[in-house]
Amino acid sequence: MDIKWLEDFVTLSRLQSFSRAAEERHVTQSAFSRRIQALETWVGVPLLDRSRFPTTLTPEGRRFRETAEEILRNLLQSRAALTVSSPGDLPCIAVAALHTLSVTFFPQWLSCMEKAAGMCGSRLLPDDFHNCMAAIVDGSYDFFLTFYHESVPLLLHPSQFPHCVLGQDSLVPVGHSLHQAHSGSSYPLLMYSSNSFLGQVCQCPQAQAVLPYGADTVRHVNENAMAEGLRRMVLAGHGCAWLPRSLIEKDLESNRMVVMGQEIPLEIRLYRKAEHTRPVVEQVWQASQQIALCK
Repeated sequence: MDIKWLEDFVTLSRLQSFSRAAEERHVTQSAFSRRIQALETWVGVPLLDRSRFPTTLTPEGRRFRETAEEILRNLLQSRAALTVSSPGDLPCIAVAALHTLSVTFFPQWLSCMEKAAGMCGSRLLPDDFHNCMAAIVDGSYDFFLTFYHESVPLLLHPSQFPHCVLGQDSLVPVGHSLHQAHSGSSYPLLMYSSNSFLGQVCQCPQAQAVLPYGADTVRHVNENAMAEGLRRMVLAGHGCAWLPRSLIEKDLESNRMVVMGQEIPLEIRLYRKAEHTRPVVEQVWQASQQIALCK
């Protein structure tokens, strides 16, 4: 049993549409359908009447919906009671962050927040774009630290999930310096998985227009959702890649990598779940907005 299956089922029961429920849960429709099927396998009976439209619950499904809602409600209430700070404990914030930002940006940002808002504990989820989105939507985390580019839609309602811009970065096409003389030859392009945030940015027209060293063809030879993984592949001489500048500053300064084309600007954004109003969350949010106003 996975708690996400219960959340998926309750969402589907409310929306009566696989496509709309999958969109709200920030997963593909095929992945969402597999999770519902896994829940039905675990329960042991069909929960949905798939012969009718819109999506309709079976009698067993209607009974199980009440059980699922009660389980989720009790779990959330229990978690809230257990995480209430006792006297002397540091207040704590929970942040979901893209893998790269959890390494390159989060530690310095947290130091700035503690200077402005006082000492606090932190719970960090370094994960991919969709899992981070799900974490803030379902209320498990207070903040979502992410890159932003206009080519990648970020489906968070602004009143429920306001944001501020904390900084700037860029996506840089780079290769190993030893291969810079290979002008005109086919040069392997190391790509992110297509459903990752940076993988989606790499599909924008500006990125597609860049062919390393003027090559006529680019071969996609590796897929990796983590920028650090692609960075190490580039340094090992396996090809070129689009990498965040914040991740490769030292590589560029030491000439271990060379820039191979025009950079794509990225924003670093912080989203919050508006209904989370603990004092430490409000203090961190106000400090973050002040940083944004000073830019």
